[in-house]
Amino acid sequence: MKIAVVGCGGMGRVHALEFAKMPNVELVGVCDIVPELAESLARQTGTSAFASFDAMMSSVKADIVSVAVPSYLHKELVIQVAAAGKHVICEKPIALNVEDAEEMVRVCEANGVQLFVGHVVRFFPEYAQIKHQIDAGQIGKVGVANAKRVGAHPGNVKAWYKDTDKSGGVIVDLMVHDIDFMRWTLGEVKSVYAMNKYDDDMDYALVTIVFESGAVANMEGFWGYPGSFHYAAEFAGTAGLVQSDSLKAQSLQIRKSGAEADGGNFVEIPQSPGYRNPYTVELEHFIGCIRDGIEPIVTAWDACRALKIAAAAQESIRTGKAVLL
Repeated sequence: MKIAVVGCGGMGRVHALEFAKMPNVELVGVCDIVPELAESLARQTGTSAFASFDAMMSSVKADIVSVAVPSYLHKELVIQVAAAGKHVICEKPIALNVEDAEEMVRVCEANGVQLFVGHVVRFFPEYAQIKHQIDAGQIGKVGVANAKRVGAHPGNVKAWYKDTDKSGGVIVDLMVHDIDFMRWTLGEVKSVYAMNKYDDDMDYALVTIVFESGAVANMEGFWGYPGSFHYAAEFAGTAGLVQSDSLKAQSLQIRKSGAEADGGNFVEIPQSPGYRNPYTVELEHFIGCIRDGIEPIVTAWDACRALKIAAAAQESIRTGKAVLL
């Protein structure tokens, strides 16, 4: 399987370094409009560097192209890759508006290529365990869920993040991870209500989602947090609670309802899943889907639906009202 990477910044480096060490995968090229970035990454991964997508595609043969450019360039690159007849792995968010996202999916379908979107949280072991426990009925019917994802403002390193027309802001770029996971776990969404505090130093959002099942999820996203990056999730059901917090050494805790001799409310059942780099798991999964012709854990249409919920949150912020889906 021959793979090329477009964009040699943070996520492009992650993709290229992962591909370079995978068996039965050949990284045939990396490109970036900043030649030094491409050349440095090419040296690290033992491949060829290019200064443009066109130059790379005219020089190498690739089965898959990994698109890891800034979000506002996703649509243009994905359509170019699809037109060239190559499968696409695109970083999240799929695009900055739903219309562009749906067009990208349809262009890929029309060209007979697959489009995979990097909603990597589905591949984090603790989140996969949460999903498994809920699906198995371990905590009963979920009524309330909470999630947060906070960290330093990326706009202090890359200025385009502070331009919401280019990044989509904290909801579309960061919280979309939790939006996708919540929808995957709890089902389709009925309504969205959101609040936002934004200035040059911070972008904070609080989003409440009501699901068709009746469950409610509250999500926090924060760029400009003064502490270290961290994330957490908690789901409360009729029979117990499951939670994960990246700040705790044991990242997944399950408290299951049960009758105890002392009359306590919970019997705590700790679980500590083995850790494997989720980007490795995600990218290997995408490659396996192409090789074996199977549907991915997260589809391009899933990515569109997560973006639609994020867009509803942005509309709620503009109007001050809940948005019905």
